[in-house]
Amino acid sequence: MAREVHHLQARHQAAQRQQAQRQAARRRQAQGTPGTPSGDPQQIAMSMLAQFGWPSSQYSCLDSLWERESGWNPYAANPYSGAFGIPQALPGAKMASAGSDWATNASTQIRWGLGYIKATYGSPCAAWSHETAFGSY
Repeated sequence: MAREVHHLQARHQAAQRQQAQRQAARRRQAQGTPGTPSGDPQQIAMSMLAQFGWPSSQYSCLDSLWERESGWNPYAANPYSGAFGIPQALPGAKMASAGSDWATNASTQIRWGLGYIKATYGSPCAAWSHETAFGSY
């Protein structure tokens, strides 16, 4: 019995540590780091468009695309495909090429997602057109 209680306590403490880590990651994400855009994911994406050579008019397509894909949730996980994050990268670990904090940082996910869109479709509006035609991008 004592062993079971100890095991339950250890699991509870591990869950509390994980929750504290997620909360700390969310605070860091909201605060940003030097040179990293901060704010909500939509604001971050809007601020990054020019870095990829796109005018602000591309934002409406990006907003539609990522609203449909993930609801702009950096923790969105598709239980069927395994796609993860705001851009629904498959597998999610692909986003590690944009930063080691890919699983918790919206800026890292957005930077990776915009790079993917540029390389694959050329622009957010082209990606959105593909999404509406084929159901995915």
